[in-house]
Amino acid sequence: MLVVMRQEASADAIDRVVTTIESMGYEARPIPGKQRTAVGLIGNDGRVDSARLEGLEGVLEVIAVSHPYKQVSREWRSEDTVVTLPNGTRIGGREIAVMAGPCAVESEEQIVGIARTLRAMGATILRGGAFKPRTSPYSFQGLGEEGLILLARAREATGMAIVTEALDREGLDLVVEYADIIQIGARNMQNYPLLRMAGQSEKPVLLKRGMSATIKELLLAAEYLLAEGNSQVILCERGVRSFDTHTRNLLDLTSIPVVQALSHLPIIADPSHGTGIRSKVTPMARAAVAAGADGLMVEVHPHPEMALSDGAQSLFPEQFEELMAQIRVISQALDRELVAPLDAPGVDDTSAVPKSAEVA
Repeated sequence: MLVVMRQEASADAIDRVVTTIESMGYEARPIPGKQRTAVGLIGNDGRVDSARLEGLEGVLEVIAVSHPYKQVSREWRSEDTVVTLPNGTRIGGREIAVMAGPCAVESEEQIVGIARTLRAMGATILRGGAFKPRTSPYSFQGLGEEGLILLARAREATGMAIVTEALDREGLDLVVEYADIIQIGARNMQNYPLLRMAGQSEKPVLLKRGMSATIKELLLAAEYLLAEGNSQVILCERGVRSFDTHTRNLLDLTSIPVVQALSHLPIIADPSHGTGIRSKVTPMARAAVAAGADGLMVEVHPHPEMALSDGAQSLFPEQFEELMAQIRVISQALDRELVAPLDAPGVDDTSAVPKSAEVA
């Protein structure tokens, strides 16, 4: 339930609504907006007497939120959420953010080298896995904390923000220490204890849609994060399972406008996992931008044929450069623009690599 305040409502009137909701046994959460403030009522069990709230000073209207997800809904917050990263990249709103990099961190030479290349081509966020949830237990599982340290070194060298996946509590603590965005992968979309822990962090969270998840289930998973107090959530469409074997997954581009109609959270697309085939990544990335995606996550490797993970869906650097030129044109046609390239490489050395981390 939402209690929408009048535009001229005083701070005392808002406090009175909060106090009344709490006296009724529910949690109240003020939501300041550009024009007016709303107060969300959390824990509604269907027995709330809205008349008590409608009669309070400064109240414009009381809206019943019908969706099972509350805080991620447009009814809860009509304005788009924009997530701002330490390097100035904004995800959501008019700009389109590009995250790019290899599936897995393999060495310092690989990750720092590709980061420099991607930064020069206009990407501002570096993706790379330190912990890899592989289908086979015999596949490369990632470098762990050493991979996180190498990602931090790449950030130090280029100024790019870092997004990387956390698989469990121990890994989450490390990702929070090193990265700028915590990624919750498709396999963990409904790992509710992990979602709660990520929601308690102060870092933005990139939540990928599960392999067989509905849009409703994706938004309910995001609700776990917001319910714990973390409003910096980015959704990601990465394809769902299909009966067709011509691609790895079915990239559901319809989910982009659907989610944007239902939720204020930004949504990006991952055409690499969405197709699993290098030649299909670029056309589906173009289509995602045309569909209104707030960003892309694209796998790029300096030598895909030698990649330890997902080489078949990784673009060559020159292919990525061409893609950037193409989506720049598409974004302009939609009266949008790509996030501006970083001005200068390097960031504050004191924040690039945690002091506790050293690799021989």
